[in-house]
Amino acid sequence: MAPMLERYVSPGKGNGLRATTKIRRGVLVTSAEPVAYCVSNKRETERPAAAGSMLHKRAWPGHKTECRCLCSLLPRHPTDSVRLAARLIFTLVSSSKEELYSIDEHESHLDSMPEQKKEGLSELATMLELYMETEIPDLKQRMTSELPLSCREVTCNCFTISDGELQEIGVGLYPSLSLLNHDCRPNCVMVFNGTELQLRAVQDINPGEEVWISYIETLSLTEDRQKQLEEQYHFTCHCQRCSSKEQDGVLLSGREAAWRQLKEALPRLEGLQSESNWLELLENCSNLLTSAGEEVPDENLYKLKITDMALDASVHLGRWEEALSFGLKTLPSYRLYYPDPHPVHGVQLMRVGKLQHHLGCIDDALESFKEAFKILKLTHGEGHPLIVDLMMKMEECRSEIDLQQPSN
Repeated sequence: MAPMLERYVSPGKGNGLRATTKIRRGVLVTSAEPVAYCVSNKRETERPAAAGSMLHKRAWPGHKTECRCLCSLLPRHPTDSVRLAARLIFTLVSSSKEELYSIDEHESHLDSMPEQKKEGLSELATMLELYMETEIPDLKQRMTSELPLSCREVTCNCFTISDGELQEIGVGLYPSLSLLNHDCRPNCVMVFNGTELQLRAVQDINPGEEVWISYIETLSLTEDRQKQLEEQYHFTCHCQRCSSKEQDGVLLSGREAAWRQLKEALPRLEGLQSESNWLELLENCSNLLTSAGEEVPDENLYKLKITDMALDASVHLGRWEEALSFGLKTLPSYRLYYPDPHPVHGVQLMRVGKLQHHLGCIDDALESFKEAFKILKLTHGEGHPLIVDLMMKMEECRSEIDLQQPSN
């Protein structure tokens, strides 16, 4: 473990990590490479971007083994959790147990799971056995003796690997950092540089204070956050934000009858988004936002989500002016809901800056990039590829502004 952190028993939470020294915000607290990882099924079916392509290349040494497993299961397709569990088992088989000592120290939460979830894990385990049958035919026997894990450890302790702009590209298991506990207003965030997980402080942390991350997207109501944490991670959150239910009133601001229409429309809109039906999605979002009007303020949670969907759809359709209009409407809410430096806020500012730059609003673009830089240099670090790209964008803007200045 990094010298800035030590393991301890967190009251009411089990194992946790705390600071051994003063940690200033923006500091890289620790980093880790995964014991096992895989490219997400969604990315497997798309043309890989740079980050996704890099994951493919790094995963190549075990690719032939995985291909044999995949072929043996056809026409069925394993989930990301099954593929990740298989990758981990292959790693365990080829490594000494001492190297991976921390994997079997995590809580499985099996006793606290509802029966429906247990049945789901049982189905995952059955699929895992079928998937690996050609490579490890005695898997079931070895799982109870040599191999200290099962699907439940993977589903509870894996991390989603994302690119610099927070788009999912895979899943990985990072045992040492799985000891981090949750808080709905965390003092650290996780970002990825390839498969390397980097933990950075977004608040000043004193010696002896626990280091927290958020397991979930925090831009949601207290009731919804708690439900997700209970269903996915099997605990009830008692953090300060959950206890006070702060921001819930603002998230539900406006006339209830009006924002309920937006809430009820979200599942249908998410379906259109998953189908990449951008034209219909944009039309639906625009109609809903127009209908809500001033009865629902921009900071309302459901209006914000639909405005973000309209932004995505506009970008995919190349409707840059509309995209910029939607993007600008989200920024005050992002500033409100992310008071600490947060990658989501920084990436949104960078996105708006790119639209402004593309449309020739160079001064505005430079200001947006500067705001994004203040946040992302703390959440990503100045050596991260996203920051390098952002600094190049700022330099482009400065050069274009200089060219616009009249010569003496």
